[in-house]
Amino acid sequence: MKALFIGGTGTISTAISTKLLEEGHELWLINRGTRNNALPSGAHIITADIGNEEDVRSKLEGQTFDVVADFIAFTPQQLERDYRLFKGKTKQFIYISSASAYQKPLSDYRINEGTPLANPYWEYSRNKIAGEELLMKLYREEGFPVTIVRPSHTYSERSVPLGVHGTGGSYQVIKRMLEGKKVIIQGDGTSLWTMTHNSDFAKGFVGLMGNIHAIGEAVQITSDETLTWNQIYQAIADALGVELRVCYVSSEFLAACSPAEWDLKGSLLGDKSNSVVFDNAKLKRLVPDYTATVRFDQGVRMAVDYVLSHPECQKEDSEFDKWCDRVIEAQEEALAKVNA
Repeated sequence: MKALFIGGTGTISTAISTKLLEEGHELWLINRGTRNNALPSGAHIITADIGNEEDVRSKLEGQTFDVVADFIAFTPQQLERDYRLFKGKTKQFIYISSASAYQKPLSDYRINEGTPLANPYWEYSRNKIAGEELLMKLYREEGFPVTIVRPSHTYSERSVPLGVHGTGGSYQVIKRMLEGKKVIIQGDGTSLWTMTHNSDFAKGFVGLMGNIHAIGEAVQITSDETLTWNQIYQAIADALGVELRVCYVSSEFLAACSPAEWDLKGSLLGDKSNSVVFDNAKLKRLVPDYTATVRFDQGVRMAVDYVLSHPECQKEDSEFDKWCDRVIEAQEEALAKVNA
């Protein structure tokens, strides 16, 4: 199979790229070349900015592919560009959408591909929905061979997945745990969530590649394991070998008092504060041997070990740390005042 990935070195796409190369497929990547050393040897690299459409077109002249997948398309305009570039040049175009596009608030916590798409809280999700609608219109009217993939919270060994963090990533929360400080969990920690290791995601994704039954379909790929946020944070604390100290704060309050650039309104109210249980029956019909095998407590131990042994993953975020202290102090002061 000859595949072209736009991107190819992110959390999700690195695992897929690695799996394809290990299986002996012909893989081409279009990216800026800043992270290709994370991949095994064998990929054909086209160094380019996908936003420079004419440059990319010239570098792809004469090429056709079995599969093209864009991992860094976030708006309909970017997908219109992809359509112009790859119409007639691929047997399958895979768009990476998002499970955050599903209806918020949810009418049913059980989610499948038939769950309505609507998210008034998060522009990111609305753009993903618009992208899906554009591509399905092109499929229906012009036969453009699209497959839509909806990941949820997918993680790798390079970062510990969390509910609340700043723009610096998750390390500052890990540091707070190691220092014995309280960490913030949205709500009361009992809402349901699903974490998927990127190696498991890659199994499902590769099974959809070149799959004629996936054309014109939207498919979610997640683990079947469901956890509460309390269980998620406890598993992280256990991997660190520390006691978990928690301050529970409502998602609405966190969204209202956080800097706009963190976009907690979108990531919490539009996603993580909602209980979700994913039904992967459609994926398993299309990819009969798909099974997610990395349990979260196992995967997060690998992530914790990697982050603690790789200084480049230890990005401190003093602004987020001070904000956490202020929020926790405000919560405790309010409680003391009410109980006075």
